[in-house]
Amino acid sequence: MPEKIKILLSEAEVDQRIHAIGEEISRDYAGKQVHLVCVLKGGAFFMCELAKRISIPVSLDFMSVSSYGGATSSSGIVRIVKDLDESIDGKDVIVVEDIVDSGRTLNYLLSLLKERKPASLRLCTLLDKPTRRVEAVQVDYTGFPIPDKFVVGYGLDFDQKYRNLPYIGVVEFE
Repeated sequence: MPEKIKILLSEAEVDQRIHAIGEEISRDYAGKQVHLVCVLKGGAFFMCELAKRISIPVSLDFMSVSSYGGATSSSGIVRIVKDLDESIDGKDVIVVEDIVDSGRTLNYLLSLLKERKPASLRLCTLLDKPTRRVEAVQVDYTGFPIPDKFVVGYGLDFDQKYRNLPYIGVVEFE
């Protein structure tokens, strides 16, 4: 099934918005250190760019949580593929995600992380599809609300392809 990619958000638009989010986080956490928890794999591109734009001390960790597999929509079954390397007890934690869709994965993940007693826990996503929400999820920092389209680029993939695109594109199947 061949596909075409149509640009939804340009590289410049994405870069400008990440810069603004970095400034906002730096203001909100002035005088503190934030611990960014990246949801792999898609969140890696966004978190690296975001961390460079935060002016306060930052530490990083990674989790891999899956609910998609090779499909274009969430299966609803959440599994932890890789857990955190460090404790988040007492830390100001920001979960960094590429996209919030149904909310199932993030609802599960945030509940799990709250049990680990962080000082604070917030969610930052590059993309948000609020019309697809099935589970209530509080998004604290949003790059862009987007329409209900299947998107790739900037870490987001279709069956492991297109992650390296420097923009956000909509997959159009022929």
